[in-house]
Amino acid sequence: MAEQQTALRVDDEGFVIDTEDCEEREAAHRERGTSRPITVVGNPVLHKECEDVTEFGEELARLVDDMFASQRTAEGVGLAANQIGVDLKVFVYDCPDDEGVRHTGVVCNPVLDELAPELRVLDDSNEGCLSVPTAYASLARPDYASVRGQDVQGNPIRVRGTGYFARCLQHETDHLYGYLYIDRLSKRERKDALKQMAEGTPRYPVVAND
Repeated sequence: MAEQQTALRVDDEGFVIDTEDCEEREAAHRERGTSRPITVVGNPVLHKECEDVTEFGEELARLVDDMFASQRTAEGVGLAANQIGVDLKVFVYDCPDDEGVRHTGVVCNPVLDELAPELRVLDDSNEGCLSVPTAYASLARPDYASVRGQDVQGNPIRVRGTGYFARCLQHETDHLYGYLYIDRLSKRERKDALKQMAEGTPRYPVVAND
């Protein structure tokens, strides 16, 4: 049986404080969980909007544990449920920001907040994806992101990040609505990313597409 999850504290603006006890929280999830293989581009579950999470109980808690275990095996910084073949809107993250501060948490039913024009400063760093193994491409995304959703107990939460962590929040939310980062590339760039994937060898177990 999965252990009861403890809600994170929030700051004065109502955003979760996901920088405390990261090592302990991630390890607890991972040790309870079972690592699963990663689904890759072409698998239908990755290319459609996932179902909303409506049941916040033991089954969801076990899924989150498995997701943290799978994320660690694949050496990722974020993982969406459909990346292990589960059609639910939930993602986990264990990701540093550009200042090296570690953020660890879970978001169910995420929705990205619209950014005011003055906050839309684009960063065109390279991006990769566990579901497109060994491939990378430059992709411009805002270097600030805030997400509204629910925690594993169904409580409303808000998460925000800058830099690399902002990219992670956007990337994982995209997954749950059926988009891979390569879907935001030009046709030429997408073709190049898929070529990189075809020529590479994943460092973690994947689900082969039939």
